[in-house]
Amino acid sequence: MIHARLEPETRTTALLHCKGQPLAAVIGASGIVRHKQEGDHATPSGLLPLRRVFWRADRIARPATTLPAEPLAPDDGWCDDPASPAYNTHIRLPSQARHEKLWRDDRLYDLIIVLGYNDDPVISGRGSAIFMHLRSPDSRPTEGCIALSEADLRLVLASGITAISVPEPD
Repeated sequence: MIHARLEPETRTTALLHCKGQPLAAVIGASGIVRHKQEGDHATPSGLLPLRRVFWRADRIARPATTLPAEPLAPDDGWCDDPASPAYNTHIRLPSQARHEKLWRDDRLYDLIIVLGYNDDPVISGRGSAIFMHLRSPDSRPTEGCIALSEADLRLVLASGITAISVPEPD
């Protein structure tokens, strides 16, 4: 397993050390937490495996990666409803359950790496939709994800790393 290490700088910014290269990252508005809960806007600590990749083929080129990858479609979503049996999984829309749309206008999800958090097994309410995705133009904090520039996300994927190590909070 090849790991990259996340090093917090402030409550909402960090450096992702990927094969010796520091990459500027933005993390959750509530910082890093040991015990994540749905809706807390925090990035979970722990070893987060890279599971799969989604990208907007109508906007960007397919990333170079050995991970399973598939282009996004307008009906792609991610269930964030703790009451749903589909909680913290990729779903097709429309859905009765509360969810995030992965096909977005704001470009933040033009490239997504699904991180292995609360997925083996899924525990209702422990947090969902923990991704690496594109950083916003104003570098605002995420809802718990790790956000980087497109160039840096592509570098992470091309480097062959298999997991992100997020430290325990102080």
